[in-house]
Amino acid sequence: MSGAERARGAPVARQRRHTLYFLDEIKAFAPVFLDTDVDMSAVRAHGAATVAGGLRERPYSTVTYVLHAAARVLARHPEANAAIRGRRRPRVARFATVAGKVTLDKTLEGRRVVLSAVLPGLESQELAGIQRQIDHYRHGDPDTMREFAAVRTLHRLPWPLGPLAYRLGTRPLARRAGTNGTFAVTSLGHRAVNGFYSVGGTTLTFGLGRVAERPVVRDGELATAPLLPLSMTFDHRVIDGAEAADVLGELKEALEDFTAPTDEDAVEDAREGARSGERHPAHGAEAGNRADAAGRTGARAGERVTP
Repeated sequence: MSGAERARGAPVARQRRHTLYFLDEIKAFAPVFLDTDVDMSAVRAHGAATVAGGLRERPYSTVTYVLHAAARVLARHPEANAAIRGRRRPRVARFATVAGKVTLDKTLEGRRVVLSAVLPGLESQELAGIQRQIDHYRHGDPDTMREFAAVRTLHRLPWPLGPLAYRLGTRPLARRAGTNGTFAVTSLGHRAVNGFYSVGGTTLTFGLGRVAERPVVRDGELATAPLLPLSMTFDHRVIDGAEAADVLGELKEALEDFTAPTDEDAVEDAREGARSGERHPAHGAEAGNRADAAGRTGARAGERVTP
């Protein structure tokens, strides 16, 4: 076989079509990148306390802590908890609730892909409820999960119809919080990644690297601490750098000052997680919230596709 024959192109795997549609939709994004390091000592101590107290078999994930803290920061910054649409006459929607979009490393029909889930109402959810939803998506099979039915339908649509269906489902501002989330969290912490800057299709996207022991100075003395490399990409069309810096700074402070709850609060947190799972059975994956009806027509499929 000649070199030219070996290099012959092939169609993009249909399991990745939703990613291409998403990337095409975010071309208008005006990204600016910020980053910081977060001392996760307080978070580590809280996680250890929940395990020692018999409330959990293992600590909450780093993603869970970031979602919990970021949602409360964004609730104080309505200008950043927003989305924009349009170029010549842009319009901005500000949302009364905070919804976090989480990326997922999954295998769909035998191919490794990135999917996402939208967790609504995070400003009022506790750690246990957030972790419960994340575990649902992380451990579920996207080949069979109801939440991913629409993305599977999207993959079966022909190319001209697929991008159209995606746009119909993701562009309207009125449903953006439910389909895109109002902020995004994406993590590559399973590998030795420090700098990580991503555009998640939301005004703010937080990128998480690996938490590792690194040198720090405390009270004039050299020590080590578990540091989280935390990046934030913001859309300059929606907010300016000063507010973006406030958000990132407040998130850093919230994580570094994370206080373990009292025993009574921790027990209630665990109970709330169980109640939350009953009230919020898996929401929004990259395919959309209304999967059952997604395949009736191309347009209806688009109405139920999330970015």
